[in-house]
Amino acid sequence: MTKQVYSVGQVNAYIKNMFARDFMMSCIYVSGEVSNCKYHSSGHIYFTLKDQSGVLPAVMFAGSRKRGLAFPMKAGDKVVVLGEIRVYERDGRYQLYAQEITLQGAGQLYQKFEELKRELEEMGMFSPEYKQPIPRYASRIGVVTAPTGAAIQDIRNISHRRNPFVQLVLYPALVQGEGAAASIVNGIRAMEEHDVDVIIVGRGGGSIQDLWAFNEEIVVRAVFDCPIPVISAVGHETDTTIIDYVADLRAPTPSAAAELAVFDIRQVFEQLESVRFTLNRRIGDRLEAAQAKVRQYELKLRIMDPKNRLMKNRQAAADYQDRLQSRMEQILTDRRHRLELFASALDAKSPLKKMQGGFAWMSQADGKRLPGVSALSEGDRIRAYMPDGSFSAVVEEISRAKEPEMVQDIE
Repeated sequence: MTKQVYSVGQVNAYIKNMFARDFMMSCIYVSGEVSNCKYHSSGHIYFTLKDQSGVLPAVMFAGSRKRGLAFPMKAGDKVVVLGEIRVYERDGRYQLYAQEITLQGAGQLYQKFEELKRELEEMGMFSPEYKQPIPRYASRIGVVTAPTGAAIQDIRNISHRRNPFVQLVLYPALVQGEGAAASIVNGIRAMEEHDVDVIIVGRGGGSIQDLWAFNEEIVVRAVFDCPIPVISAVGHETDTTIIDYVADLRAPTPSAAAELAVFDIRQVFEQLESVRFTLNRRIGDRLEAAQAKVRQYELKLRIMDPKNRLMKNRQAAADYQDRLQSRMEQILTDRRHRLELFASALDAKSPLKKMQGGFAWMSQADGKRLPGVSALSEGDRIRAYMPDGSFSAVVEEISRAKEPEMVQDIE
């Protein structure tokens, strides 16, 4: 009989195929205590699950870690791991490939959390259309939380630091354990009656069991139906509850909620100071511009003053008078000079002056002007005028010239 001999690789491949065909091995929940927990630089986590009866090597890759691990896992934690068991063919060793890790005892709560969250999301309660704006200048802030603890102290300290004039109205609610959900709902209803501007609902950090009251449907619906804006402030920044999705605003911590709800009055003072500075500067600019206009108006008034205009007109009249007098004197001088020239010319042409040189003015006997020799006949009586008198004569002889003689005036 021939023996069938298999190689190690063939055996490991066969076993791997057996695990792959087993449906149970492809999706299995395993509970145990974490040991040998190592975080690799690549982001993978290598660890071992153990209990009283044995150990099981496990690995969670970086891609699954982002979605399936919500807490810092460490050795000693009791966890429930969801994953698949496969054979690592090279080493012939099987291990659990983790897809989701939750703390033991919290698995059912996480499942309930996801179911309620999915149900409310399908109902549209997480839609942004239902979110109310947080008032910027809230004067009355309602706080639904435990009366003792770090949460209320942080809210008080930050509120007083940011704006000591803001009034805090506290409803001392149970935030953990039996009756906590009903107490939180009563607190929200009470704040509606106190007419506050905004409500902070929250508490400090804790496990999912500690924070479960804020995942209860009655609390979620009370937050959703509240007509006053609600800020959720449950746990630490990494903690998430369902009221965070329905609240009008989610704060990572109670301290952050106070920062978001209480307006920093120092900003108001800074804005007022800025406005005061701007107002003073603008008033100064307007005042300076107005003063410049007043100076311009004063200058114009001085220029347009009737007294100045009268003095100016007087000066102009005096100038015109001087110019007129000077012109008149010049004209009179010119006329006097011309008159002297005309008088001299007339004097030079005066018949009397010529007659003083031995000439006489001749006329006919009846006194008419004697135009010339051609107008005379022998025997005519003529009259001659001289400077010292006149005399009459009778023409005895007429001698006519062949050509008229040109008589020139002697000046």
